[in-house]
Amino acid sequence: MTSAPRPSADPSSSGDPLSALVSLEGVASAYAATRDGIDVMLRDRGLRRTSPETTAESLLRGAHASGVLEGSSSTLAEVRESGGDPTAQDAVRLSAELLSLVPVLRQTPLQAFARLHAVAGAGSLEREELGRPRDAASAARLRELSGHLTRHTAAPALVVAAVVHAELATAAPFPSHNGLLARAAERLVLFARGVDEKSLVVPEAGHLALRAEYESNLRAYRDGGQAGVHAWLLYAAEAFAAGAEASPLRRDAG
Repeated sequence: MTSAPRPSADPSSSGDPLSALVSLEGVASAYAATRDGIDVMLRDRGLRRTSPETTAESLLRGAHASGVLEGSSSTLAEVRESGGDPTAQDAVRLSAELLSLVPVLRQTPLQAFARLHAVAGAGSLEREELGRPRDAASAARLRELSGHLTRHTAAPALVVAAVVHAELATAAPFPSHNGLLARAAERLVLFARGVDEKSLVVPEAGHLALRAEYESNLRAYRDGGQAGVHAWLLYAAEAFAAGAEASPLRRDAG
C-alpha cells in the first residue's frame, strides 16, 4: 500500500491535524475565496432556480466526469440516455445512492466508505470483495481517516473534503474503484458539512477540467511529503472553483 503523507502541518497539533493544514502558505486565503465564490453562486442563482431535477443533473454531470477520470469513454449524452459504458454505469450507480449516505458519513464514516465501495463495485466484483479493505494496513488507514471525520476540527469543510479525496485516492484502500469512491466521498463531505446542501456544485467536473493538474497533484500528495500535501490543497481550491462553474445553475455549464 502506498504511504501518503498524513494530514498534519504541525506535529504538535495532533488534536486537530486537519486545522494545521490551513496554516500552510496561501491555503487559508485560497479556500476563503473559493468558499465565497461558491456561496455567491448558490445564493444568487440557487434560490431562484433550484429543484430536485437540478440536483439530479448535477449528480449526473459529476458521475460522467468521474467516470471519464476513471477511464470511461462515454459522453455525457450517452450517460444521460443509457448509462454509458460499464465504468460510467458504476459512477452513475454511485451518484444515485450518494446523498442517502449523508447521515452515515456523519456518524460512522468507515461504514460510509464501505458502502460507497460496495455500490461502485456491485457490477464487477464478487460479493465478498464489496466494501472490504484490501489488507490490514488499508483497514487501519480507513480507520484513521474516519477518526479525522468524527473528531471536531476547525478546518474549513472544503479542506476536509480535499483531504478525504486525496487520502482515499492515493491510499487505494479497496480492491478497485478507489478513484470513483474518492471523488464521491469528496462531494459527500461538501453536502454533509453544509458547503453545498443541495449538491449543485460539480467538483468532479472541476477535476476533469484540470485533469493534468489533478493527476500530478495526487501524485504529489502521495509521494511529495508536506510539499505535496500543500500543492494538492492549493490545487483543490482551484478545482472546487471550477466545479462551481460547472454547476447546472450556470446556463453556460452544460
